[in-house]
Amino acid sequence: MTSPRAVDIARDLVDELLARGTTEAVLAPGSRSGPLALALHAADEQGLLRLHVRVDEREAGFLALGLAKATGLPVPVVTTSGTAVANLHPALLEALHACAPVLAVTADRPGRLRGTGANQTTDQRRIFPHIRFVEGVAELAAGWGEDGPCHLNLELDQPLIEPMQWRFTPFRRSVETPVPAVTVVDPGPRTVVLAGDGAGDGAALLAESGGWPLLADPSSGARRGESAIATYRLLLDHFAPRIERVVSFGHATLSRSVTALLSRSDVDIVHVGDQSTFPVPAGERVIFAESVETIGRPADDWLDAWQEADRRVRAGLPSAEVFKIAQAAWSAAADGLLFIGSSNPVRDLDLVGDPARPPRRVLANRGLAGIDGALSTAIGAALAWPDRKALGVVGDLTFLHGSNGLLIGPAEPRPDLTIVVVSDDGGSIFATLEQGSADYAVAFERVYATPTGARIAELCAGYGIAYERVSAAALPAALTEEARGIRVLEVPVSREDRRALAEACVRSAREALDRMTP
Repeated sequence: MTSPRAVDIARDLVDELLARGTTEAVLAPGSRSGPLALALHAADEQGLLRLHVRVDEREAGFLALGLAKATGLPVPVVTTSGTAVANLHPALLEALHACAPVLAVTADRPGRLRGTGANQTTDQRRIFPHIRFVEGVAELAAGWGEDGPCHLNLELDQPLIEPMQWRFTPFRRSVETPVPAVTVVDPGPRTVVLAGDGAGDGAALLAESGGWPLLADPSSGARRGESAIATYRLLLDHFAPRIERVVSFGHATLSRSVTALLSRSDVDIVHVGDQSTFPVPAGERVIFAESVETIGRPADDWLDAWQEADRRVRAGLPSAEVFKIAQAAWSAAADGLLFIGSSNPVRDLDLVGDPARPPRRVLANRGLAGIDGALSTAIGAALAWPDRKALGVVGDLTFLHGSNGLLIGPAEPRPDLTIVVVSDDGGSIFATLEQGSADYAVAFERVYATPTGARIAELCAGYGIAYERVSAAALPAALTEEARGIRVLEVPVSREDRRALAEACVRSAREALDRMTP
């Protein structure tokens, strides 16, 4: 049986992508993927989609992730065979846990070469054990619902490259969106609405209609309105004994107090989603729902009590440079896009991000909460939102870990994106955890803090990225400046007082709550 021509497979792939509404595609070039590269380039030239070329497959994967998260549309990332394929794994795992429609398209040798010593040949099938796998464009058309990532492996035989007039069929396939079933909850019990990463508008609308406190992560998409409680993390222990019900949206993994709340067996919990987005094993009183509504509002002062406590605790928060940096970025991104790195940056914003003036869109890689790929994800999101101001806030280790995301060729699209690097030369989040106690002081600096001494200014110069070192006090003014292309603002801070700051926040909150009238 004659194998399909490689160029025909490439054409069919682009047709399928266009039928799904794809507008962005990412390519990490190689020999075996040559016909796919030419087909995508032709589609780009014809204005059917926009192509982004990267030389690092790991960063290409995270770029596709950022584009997919910001657009909600399927984004392919195309690689050649061999080790190139394996480099997509981190981004695909994040996409899996964030339900992002990233399509890994991997070029492969013909199946007859598997098990031989042929160059760059391994068994690429199901190399990502938790990711949906399909072989062939026809199987992709029937087998991928875009409810998460997918791996499409394409066997391409010689000749790979042939003269070709690329003609595509640019039509959009209509897809029916199912109407979610509604679970109605009564207004009676003292309820909190919890919004984790990617929760969306539903959490804010429910809290507003029910008159309930809204405990929303910065990247929930719900941290807005009068019901939103900015310092909820510091208030949960105080209010926990009175909570009778939780309605949960999104993927909440930022704090142990939230995890403890969702682990309780003495409160009713309704989670919009399933176990994959519920951060603890569901107990007997947990109900999974597709959507939630309520009718009426409770006739008590439950929300008023949370709001008053929030005002008092916010007013008493310690003054700290890291909080000023977070506040500056949150305010500067109003009506725009903000990408937040893992570890301390997202937790600082969780305390001081003002619900009264939120950014239009806040994104973070909270699926697995890793630090890898953050810059590429931010760049992808900013590319997808070209008409909005775009900011990113990351720690120095996150920046260094993903610095190859700044390696962008001169012919490639670049967003207008300002990246704020909170630079404390190490992993300061560990100071706030058990290993930051005096018991582990001898080992801490080497095996947890991991200082690097890297010179970010010189790294940026090597990549041709605009760079400026600014103080926390000068950051608000620097963020008002119009930026073209990608620029980095490094803000040096100390990490020696991180544990003390966390303890001071808890102490000041307790003192503020003690002064409230019972």
